[in-house]
Amino acid sequence: MSLSKLFALIQYPLPHHLLSRLVGWLAECRTPWLKNALVRRFIRQFRVDMDEAAEPDPTAYATFNDFFTRALEDGARPIGEGVASPADGTLSQFGPVEAGQLLQAKGHHFSVMDLLGGDGDAARRYLGGSFATIYLSPSDYHRVHMPVGGTLTEMVYVPGRLFSVNAATTEHVPNLFARNERLVCHFDTEHGPMAMVLVGAMIVAAIETVWAGQITPLPRGGVQRIRFDTPVRLEKGEEMGRFKLGSTVVMAFAEPVAFANAIEPGAKVQMGQSLGAFKTSVRAGDLL
Repeated sequence: MSLSKLFALIQYPLPHHLLSRLVGWLAECRTPWLKNALVRRFIRQFRVDMDEAAEPDPTAYATFNDFFTRALEDGARPIGEGVASPADGTLSQFGPVEAGQLLQAKGHHFSVMDLLGGDGDAARRYLGGSFATIYLSPSDYHRVHMPVGGTLTEMVYVPGRLFSVNAATTEHVPNLFARNERLVCHFDTEHGPMAMVLVGAMIVAAIETVWAGQITPLPRGGVQRIRFDTPVRLEKGEEMGRFKLGSTVVMAFAEPVAFANAIEPGAKVQMGQSLGAFKTSVRAGDLL
């Protein structure tokens, strides 16, 4: 048995939510010596580049979570043409939504309906569309931005487990992104519907949005839907949410995307980097 498969298997019996809440409590600790020790150790361990942070002094942050969700200095992430990456991270998979399925890893697919919390009507919007999955490692910038401009229409909290979402787990836990706790954000855009799914993971203590603050963790229960009668409009490149410790963003577009020829699964990307263009907007030579 490979080490990656063993790592995935030992996660099944673990108390995911309890471990995550304990880490969350520690990450909110305001005791200066402990908070500073955690931040400095993290910077060394993961080689975090503080030169691009709006506040480069590691001791200036009130909590570890404040450091982890730090803002970048202006201009650190230019916004490219077409569909922009919503976050720094690894572009795990991308491509067409085929027969209602998204590719998780080699040999593993999951349904867009399951990802969206069992909403068949919402899932049908993305048949024939495209998706992209970005994994945020601990060393990455952890704010999530809009890949295109859009108006929020509904937010859906889907309860679930909190498996790790790193490459080892993605390869060995079926339906991983449709199993984990997640926040589904539905937007209307000039290119049709778009879903931004913020997937929780082990030791991810919380997910926040700019319009509602901290959403997870919520008390145990079923799927919770919140519609927005007052429009929440976010332009391309604007922040839409953040993870308190690393996780994954899955984007689904109703309109097919022609992804850039230069990118491939496993590529490192930065927030704002152009991933491609909607096929109705592509001109000859755009994807070279």
